[in-house]
Order: sequence, then C-alpha cells, then structure tokens
Amino acid sequence: MRRGGRGPRRDSNRPGRGPRRDNRRGAEAPAEEGPQLMEKTVVVNRCAKVVKGGRRFSFSVLVVVGDQKGKVGIGMGKANEVADAIRKASEAAKRSMKAVTVVNETIPHEIYTEFGGAKIVLKPAASGTGLVASAKVRAVLEAAGVNNVIAKSLGSSNGANVAKATLKALLAMRTADEILSARGKKKKETTL
Repeated sequence: MRRGGRGPRRDSNRPGRGPRRDNRRGAEAPAEEGPQLMEKTVVVNRCAKVVKGGRRFSFSVLVVVGDQKGKVGIGMGKANEVADAIRKASEAAKRSMKAVTVVNETIPHEIYTEFGGAKIVLKPAASGTGLVASAKVRAVLEAAGVNNVIAKSLGSSNGANVAKATLKALLAMRTADEILSARGKKKKETTL
C-alpha cells in the first residue's frame, strides 16, 4: 500500500488518453527551416528604479547573431525580464544582419577602429592560431565565421561598444580584388 494522495498507479495494460494531436512525444521543439544561426548573449545590464514599494528592475541585453558563413548582426533589447530582453535583442540582431568579408577563416588585412570609447585592433593570423580575443570580440568574430585572428582592445571595456567596434571593423574590411577594381585596375595574375 502506498502513502500519499496521488491515487492509484496507472496500470500499463489500460488504455491512455490516446495519441497527441501534433504527433509529438515529449517536449521536443519543432525543427526550424532555414539557415542555422548562432546566437550569443554578450552583455546583460540591470537598471534599478526606486519607487514607493521598493526597487523596480529592468534589463538591457546585447545579443550577437551570425550564420558563421560571413553574415553577422548585433541587437539590443530592453524589458523588465531578462528572457524578454534576450528575445527582443535576438530579433533586432536578426533584422540587422550584414555580410562581412572573410578570407580562409581569417580577415584580409589588419585594421584599427573606434566606436565611442572602445578601440579595437584586429590582425589576420595563420590557420590554427584560433581566436586570441576577449569574450565580446570573440562572440562577434565566431558569429561571422572568423576563426584565426589576433585582437586587442585598447580603450574602454564597455561590452556594447567593444562589440560594435568589432562589427564596424569587420564591415570596413575589403579584399585586394575589391580595392583594385575600385581603382579601375585589373586583378594581377599570379604565376607558380
């Protein structure tokens, strides 16, 4: 005899309620159609407003989204709950996705950019070097599909500005062919 108020155990021979209408077992999420996107939360800020009953908190979140094949976007979301702020930020990031230049899993040339107080230096690296960068810079580079870079943050450590400076640097990248065609010159033939 069992104790507790849960009632008798269900007999395995008895029929149940029948199959689910959506033909799913358990709580599996349906497979999404389209490209797989990498989503990373970079910054979570909490703001407190003092009201009569105490403190009221709100959250702002910065999310980086990318397909790891040369497209990346950054989005900011604000809400009274962290989950809602992340959802808003990821939707904004997906809307703002832009194509960046990636050559052999690295960047075409060295670059220095500023965004607000954040200053970023990105240098291309040989295959196998990996990402030598801070967490904020790494999130943007991984989402874009860049795997071999040496980066240094020189100015402010504000996470949002560091991520935006990294995206600004990636958007400013151009290959040698793009520069030559802009000058009206032909691509040089390489002989081996």
